[in-house]
Amino acid sequence: MNDQSTYLVQAVRGPLILITIGVLFAFDRFTEFRFSQTWPVLLIVVGLLRLAGGPRRRYRDYAPPPSPEQPPAPSASAYNATQYSSSPYAAPTPPAAHTDRSPEEHS
Repeated sequence: MNDQSTYLVQAVRGPLILITIGVLFAFDRFTEFRFSQTWPVLLIVVGLLRLAGGPRRRYRDYAPPPSPEQPPAPSASAYNATQYSSSPYAAPTPPAAHTDRSPEEHS
């Protein structure tokens, strides 16, 4: 069954159910058949319309949503330590520790 016929069955489903209910109440009023005897016809009509409507799409039948775009990962060369060293707000570099003693004098 193609999409167009599926949409047609879905479009006439409500009116056909209302017509069926009206006919059943007319039988109740004008014949010896009572609604308590004819209500199964309503179930048959609803079942036939569901069969004619084709398979229904369920939540698991839909495609998953696209994943959100991730920002690009920074490359290894994106940070350059000397880039910020000339800033007036950069922390001063500590002087190198210089010792005049040799390892023998230290003991």
